[in-house]
Amino acid sequence: MLTRAARIASIALLLSTAAVAQEVPTQYNEATVAQLQAQMAAGQLTSEQLTRYYIERIEALDSNGPGVNAIIQLNPDALELARRADALRRHGTVLGPLHGIPVLLKDNIDTGDRMQTSAGSFALVGAPAPRDSTVAANLRAGGAVILGKTNLSEWANFRSFESISGWSGRGGQTHNPYGIDRNPCGSSAGSGAAASANFATVSFGSETDGSIVCPGNANGVVAIKPTVGLVSRAGVVPISHTQDTVGPHARTVADAAAALSVIQPRTYDGRDAATGSVPLGWRGLHPRPTRIPTDYTQFVDPNGLKGARIGITRVGLNGFTNVTTPAAVTAAIEAAFKALSDAGATVIDLDAAGFVFTPAAGETGVLLYDFKNDARAYFATRVGVPVAGGTLQTAIDFNNAHADVEMPYFNQDIFVLANSLNTADPNAPQDPGLFGSNSAGQASYNISLDLDQAAGVSMDQALSTFKLDAVVSATDNPAWATDLIYGDHFIFGTSSLAAGPGYPIVQVPAGIVFGVPLGISFFGTAFSEPTLIKLASGYEAATQVRAHNLPTFSPTVPFDHIKGPLQSSSESGPAAPEPAGAAASPNAPAAAASAAGPAGEAASTAKTSKTLHHL
Repeated sequence: MLTRAARIASIALLLSTAAVAQEVPTQYNEATVAQLQAQMAAGQLTSEQLTRYYIERIEALDSNGPGVNAIIQLNPDALELARRADALRRHGTVLGPLHGIPVLLKDNIDTGDRMQTSAGSFALVGAPAPRDSTVAANLRAGGAVILGKTNLSEWANFRSFESISGWSGRGGQTHNPYGIDRNPCGSSAGSGAAASANFATVSFGSETDGSIVCPGNANGVVAIKPTVGLVSRAGVVPISHTQDTVGPHARTVADAAAALSVIQPRTYDGRDAATGSVPLGWRGLHPRPTRIPTDYTQFVDPNGLKGARIGITRVGLNGFTNVTTPAAVTAAIEAAFKALSDAGATVIDLDAAGFVFTPAAGETGVLLYDFKNDARAYFATRVGVPVAGGTLQTAIDFNNAHADVEMPYFNQDIFVLANSLNTADPNAPQDPGLFGSNSAGQASYNISLDLDQAAGVSMDQALSTFKLDAVVSATDNPAWATDLIYGDHFIFGTSSLAAGPGYPIVQVPAGIVFGVPLGISFFGTAFSEPTLIKLASGYEAATQVRAHNLPTFSPTVPFDHIKGPLQSSSESGPAAPEPAGAAASPNAPAAAASAAGPAGEAASTAKTSKTLHHL
């Protein structure tokens, strides 16, 4: 276990000859990939200097200070990697857009170095992964500096229906840079929080259903969830080969596009069959494109929304649990939708037009079935860790034997349920409550795949029927206060529109509610990343939401108007500043502000039996 003290010691060792900064460094905050590359090309900055800068910020704000706790481990070789990048540059060699740029990887992405790859669990701690994941290998080949690993929801939120986003046995609880008591959301919690906090230029997470885009939403950063099979999953701790993908968190669309360009393999990766195929939504319907772009930054366009046709949907946004979406949130969503047309897009209300999206009704069963088999296949690649060469039962046994550190807050009912399934025959009868059923009432793994493919066909129908460039909806509800007793508080989320069929999403910051970010998601068909990047970059340029609402690292949000006049009048010292652009500020609509009530007033657990979330 890498304790807090050990992490601080590793930071001091990395800094070695340089004194640890006494003040929080801010010189390169919000600097883009292009800006940093220009400074390095001009000899005004080195990769080593930039790497030290991020290490000092991590020391000041992650390990100490407010304690974001987004970093689970720093790479002891980071500074050496930076020096190598600098040496190559001095000799005229620049390997790509991320050359010399420090990046962070989610702790379920293998790196064949001295760092662990644990998925947040001690069951995978011991000998490091024997080789790089394809993503890590592509980053090294592109000259990126792998700075460290980010914390996550243990086993990517797929150990228990009662899991707490951002918590792992190995890493503890990750916090949100906008408000330390707020949750960073999703299993890629540390990746989203780290990018938002300026702990690296770019970070990388993974998504099965929501775990790239939800941290983007909660932490106020751009997130790209690529088409399944566009980026290799080889060497990534899996949930499901049907739905898993890896993608970036960044502070701008351009940076996320550059990062996607680097991690995407140029040719078929024999370690991941999906890189030569199509996602489920296109299965048997369309071939894999033969000319997939290799540079996504070419699609960044500040006028990207002009002349575009966007379909919006509000399905589920009023609350799909026993909690109603607060008025301040719905007001912010409507303002975000209006910004689309203000930027030149033609907006079509799909709900008003009567279009109904087909849900991926077989998703739960597909993920459970895949996980049992895919986890065993991944365990076979590891040596020197407790589950090496084992099965899901091996992990279950480990958790039971180490329940004090692995299960202090929630159990492993998903592990147990997945392990109970017959995964030897994809046509074997299964529980319709988990796998969904066809018109004859039958349920199996293959039938579930058919049900999930129907969700992709539905998305494609929406795009073609209304001649749309993309579908847009709010990404998730704003971040809730982390609650280790009752767990996560989900009101709505829209990632399932793309998850089952394996389609892409680009999430971009779109508003602030009581000091907490809110984002919108651009959805499209398979391999439509170029179009989604163009649209999202146009929205970003028109709204500049993050640029005007940077994280404050406040202990809590909202941090104004909480105490009454008697308490406030007795206090000394300056009042906390008003967060810029807060939806419930005095400039917000009075009806929205009055209807919302105190933040969290309507908060209630959204956990229901056998409901998966933000994987």
